[in-house]
Amino acid sequence: MKLALHWKILIGMILGVVAGLVFRNFDWGTEFVSNWIKPLGTIFIKLLKLIAIPLIIASLIKGISDLKDISKFSSIGLRTIVIYVITTVIAISVGLLVVNVVNPGESVSAETIEELSKAYASNASSKVESATNQKARGPLSFVVDMVPDNIFKATADNGSMLQVIFFTIFFGICLLLIEPVRALPVKQFFDGLNDVVLKMVDLIMLFAPYAVFALLASLVVETTNPDLFVALMWYALSVVIGLFIMLIIYISVVTFYIGKSPKFFLKGISPAQLLAFSTSSSAATLPVTMERVEEHLGVEKEVTSFVCPVGATINMDGTSLYQAVAAIFICQALHYQLGFSDQLTIILTATLASIGSAAVPGAGMVMLVVVLEALGMPKETLMIGLALIFAVDRPLDMLRTVINVTGDATVAMLIGKSVGKLGDPKPKNWDDNLAEVI
Repeated sequence: MKLALHWKILIGMILGVVAGLVFRNFDWGTEFVSNWIKPLGTIFIKLLKLIAIPLIIASLIKGISDLKDISKFSSIGLRTIVIYVITTVIAISVGLLVVNVVNPGESVSAETIEELSKAYASNASSKVESATNQKARGPLSFVVDMVPDNIFKATADNGSMLQVIFFTIFFGICLLLIEPVRALPVKQFFDGLNDVVLKMVDLIMLFAPYAVFALLASLVVETTNPDLFVALMWYALSVVIGLFIMLIIYISVVTFYIGKSPKFFLKGISPAQLLAFSTSSSAATLPVTMERVEEHLGVEKEVTSFVCPVGATINMDGTSLYQAVAAIFICQALHYQLGFSDQLTIILTATLASIGSAAVPGAGMVMLVVVLEALGMPKETLMIGLALIFAVDRPLDMLRTVINVTGDATVAMLIGKSVGKLGDPKPKNWDDNLAEVI
């Protein structure tokens, strides 16, 4: 009996955690994992990032050109942006509701604040500096950043994904506007490129279980000051509760509006969720997300190729929810008083900050600085606040990336149903893909 891919990945994750805990007991364990196990996970992430830009370019152009009508693109594009903004606002509101009910900041002692500040002061300072540089560019800087001045330079940097999407959409629209006879050779080239890149995804995913083993093992052995996690349990619990509520919302939408069972949805998207958890990167998970949404959830390529890449860049439901919880938690712990208008400011600022945020590990922390500065928090207090949550940021980053990816899949199914592009899935057998190569 062959195990499904998501079970193989889950087994790899469990074994990775166990191996990490075992190696922590040896003086040479951390060095051994760093030198001989971690590189496998690093190579896997690099491979996923390697094909992210080619996949976006090929799939977006193919998806837009397959529409054959500019009005269809306008319809899908507008709906996608509106729904992504709505889900982001819902996520932030859920976070604010949970953190105000739980009040996790009340449980943090002055001694804990001082200890955490000393441990993570340097990390907090770097995040504040990054956010300050970003804020200094002006409120519409993310709009300016969307437009590249050199597409080849943009494609050389995964952090410039929004610029690549802008150019690719522009290119695809122009492809629709020229004579079909002249557009055909270009379309055929990108159709072929898209098939090649998808085959690369197939092959890379064969090694996913081994890679997540390496990633989790290295994460466990590199974790320092585990006792500090206990002090922040209520804060972490608030984030987890909020993320779980968002998952329930997604499942409810899929069940009651789209008409698919929770089992169907979770089974279809679970490999992408597990990879999101292991990598903490929506961008690195994007190739797998697109493959699962199209072939296992039944969304047609012309929808998937637009909705998923855009979602990996502007739809950060999990990250936005975390920002709301973290901002209120920090204010509670440091006795920084907030009014109702301040909480509305959090909703607005977190929504805007999520647009164009890099889909990479740690981006949420920079976005959080922007939110806290919008509340008028002094820089010195802000740095203490960031230091307060650094101890549990990595595991929470892994969890909120899962919600980011799940949100992208849900919206893709919503758009697919609304435009009549949601059908029966056409799953592939990963072992058959390996057999083809051999």
